Amino acid sequence: MRDLTFVFIVSSFILLTLSRCLLTLWQWQRAKPAGGFWPILRGGVRIDANIIAIIAGVPLMVSPWIGDSILAIHIVQGWFIFAWALLVLLEVSTPQFIDEYDTRPNRLYVDYLKHPREVFGMLWKGYKATLLGGVLVLAIMIGIGWKLFADAIPDTQLPWWNDALFTLASAAVVFLAIRGTLKHRPINPSTVAYCGDSMLNTLPLNSLYSVAYAIYGMKNERSATKVYGHLPEDEMNDIVRACAGIKTGTQDIPTLHQQQPSCVRARPLNVVIIVEESLGAQYVGNLGGANLTPCIDRLAQGAWNFTRAYATGTRSVRGLEALSAGFPPTISDAALRLSGAQSKFFTMAQLLKGHGYTSRFLYGGEAHFDNMKNFFLGNGFDKVYDLPSFTSPAFVGTWGASDEDMFSQLHGLLSQPSDQPHFTLAFSVSNHSPWEYPDGRIPPDGDPRTVQNTVRYADWAIGQFFDRARQSDYWENTVFLLVADHDSRASGATRIPVRHFHIPALIVGADTPVRSDDRIVSQIDLPVTLLSLMGLQGEHPMIGHDLTQADKGGRAMMQYKENYGYLKNHQFVVLEPHRDATQYQYTAPDIYDPVTVDPALAREALAHVLWPNWVYNRRAYTLPALRVVT
Repeated sequence: MRDLTFVFIVSSFILLTLSRCLLTLWQWQRAKPAGGFWPILRGGVRIDANIIAIIAGVPLMVSPWIGDSILAIHIVQGWFIFAWALLVLLEVSTPQFIDEYDTRPNRLYVDYLKHPREVFGMLWKGYKATLLGGVLVLAIMIGIGWKLFADAIPDTQLPWWNDALFTLASAAVVFLAIRGTLKHRPINPSTVAYCGDSMLNTLPLNSLYSVAYAIYGMKNERSATKVYGHLPEDEMNDIVRACAGIKTGTQDIPTLHQQQPSCVRARPLNVVIIVEESLGAQYVGNLGGANLTPCIDRLAQGAWNFTRAYATGTRSVRGLEALSAGFPPTISDAALRLSGAQSKFFTMAQLLKGHGYTSRFLYGGEAHFDNMKNFFLGNGFDKVYDLPSFTSPAFVGTWGASDEDMFSQLHGLLSQPSDQPHFTLAFSVSNHSPWEYPDGRIPPDGDPRTVQNTVRYADWAIGQFFDRARQSDYWENTVFLLVADHDSRASGATRIPVRHFHIPALIVGADTPVRSDDRIVSQIDLPVTLLSLMGLQGEHPMIGHDLTQADKGGRAMMQYKENYGYLKNHQFVVLEPHRDATQYQYTAPDIYDPVTVDPALAREALAHVLWPNWVYNRRAYTLPALRVVT
């Protein structure tokens, strides 16, 4: 029984490695400049160990206790033959899937299984030779699997304590193989993503892992229609377009439109988005919060300061999807974690790539957390710089390198001479429990390990960076957005605690106008506004407002657990699962006066919570050249 399990493990590794090598050779023109075989095979071993441990782990651990039970042996043989056939089937399917969709089998493969008659009809009519060849290879490989696993003999009986030790050792190996790492977060596709080519980043995966991970990720996809109610598709798109000031879209991408910049420039500006972890307005002096941010307050005096900016959610991934992609919130998880958004999903980097920009994501922690690395590399970003790339950081805490280390890295990247314009998305980590930061930077107030002191440290690091940036050559041709991802904690005895969605957001650098702007704005408005300030004309599907236009702004959207809030001027509509909408006259910071529901405003709110779910499912949040035809 142990011998049978070892045969399966070794055979599966050989099968998957051989398939990966053949795929890499087939795509060698793309693989060679990205590092050739090594990063693909290195990552592949980790992913294969994960999926093989899941398949063979239990049989391996229980094998000493099966003895000569013929029934148990036949069950394990059948399981291995089935698993082998599944591995082979998916690897055989992979070349055609890559040829069609430029990725390994994924969520789309699962969707196709829901329509077997249509799919097999398409394959038979359009890909008959490929289908027959695949069936032949599958039959041969299943025959090989039958030969490998059909014969098994009972293990030699050993003392019980030997069996117990074997089981314990096997359990430890299986656990490590499935987890894939001793670091904070278990292995996921981001762990083995290594370049800016989203297809190459799928080669270290195997196709069974890729499909299984897509199925696992579907638990994060919820139907907004089933939760909040229904609107006809045409009406929903018309409302969303009208609220965004978009006159027409296309049938495939309903909000696709040309944005004309407010500034005409000979060369568009570089852009840097600095996302500050958990920095709610409650801590920021110039926003009416505690006086913990003197550096930000000083910076705001010389910036375009948005005094009523609101986050779209309470998680970092929610803020990152809004700021990097202009994508609104919905009941599903953020796009960074959804399987259908790991490639060909619109981001600022995709748009800027068409204008000659290079794009990079900079993070003080491990970028495979929350699948950030895979999402960004799969959607237009050229480089990811995270903790392993930092040289001699001054301080590394639970979540990664300190903010000063991140800003030092950012300054170094921006200082590098380049003929290419660039976009940098930088994300800090220090202002997060357990509130760790290097000693000697600020005089702590009371217990050093508090959110108040980490806010003060984060503010100090921001001040240090901008003092240095103003003296640097890159300042005059770079526009900076400093913004929080969300507040540190959102709570309160209300359906949606709006005051905990209030965040700092300011734009500074180059020739940015100095002003205090008290319009209600959403995180999704900020990337659109940056494009305008950069002087860049582009086509995109974002529905945020260009805030350089005086008549724009005035609304924000917020997802809080199961509830959705739509704030327009002082009217706040709340949508709850399977309940009628409620409406309030909202006065900051925390006054909600119930009012009669405005049916038009309630439908506007409903349209905006349904729309992100709708375009995600139809792969309609993208650019025309990238759209997947299903």
